[in-house]
Amino acid sequence: MKKILVVAPHPDDETLGCGGTLLKHKASGDKIHWLIVTGIDKEAGYSAERISARSQEIKTVSAMYGFDSLVNLNLPTTKLDILPMQQLVEMIGDAILKIRPEILYVPFPGDIHTDHKVVFQAVAACSKWFRFESIKRILAYEILSETDFAISPDINAFTPNVFVDISEFLQEKLQIMQTYKSEMGLFPFPRSEEAIVALTQIRGAAAGCKAAEAFMLLKEII
Repeated sequence: MKKILVVAPHPDDETLGCGGTLLKHKASGDKIHWLIVTGIDKEAGYSAERISARSQEIKTVSAMYGFDSLVNLNLPTTKLDILPMQQLVEMIGDAILKIRPEILYVPFPGDIHTDHKVVFQAVAACSKWFRFESIKRILAYEILSETDFAISPDINAFTPNVFVDISEFLQEKLQIMQTYKSEMGLFPFPRSEEAIVALTQIRGAAAGCKAAEAFMLLKEII
């Protein structure tokens, strides 16, 4: 049994990036944990109805996965880049020390969304073995509309080197994603069901299976 922690800048990143993989971990008897970094509030212009709906989405998704714990830092969405990095590192570090995961799933540093970039930087600061000795493996996941839209010439493109067969779990991943109705759209919107399925098929073709999720292995201690 392993302890798994997925670090999601926003709710839905965990499902888009590694939903099938998380379900596979759970089916194998691993303990899965969910760290959400940002939240929405009235100060950011969200209605009480939308805030309530988002809270319910998180509860529903957590139950569908069967997460063993959920930590929501509720930091301001789209504004992580103006917060002190030390604050974010300490908050994420505290969660890691409490959960003591062996495997971390994190956003790709080249994603176009600044929240994703900042979260990756904070997690990277929490990867030193002598402070976070439980961590043995760190993998970056890809997000439709974020990883594929990256255009910075300073960051190498997402180049997957780990593929997880999620053929048995694809329909369940899609079901969970439907909980985030406000984040979905009609094809060719990148977060449409057709686009999600297409990406798993492309990754599956690279791995010899019907559907896969792809990752970049960033660190492994054996």
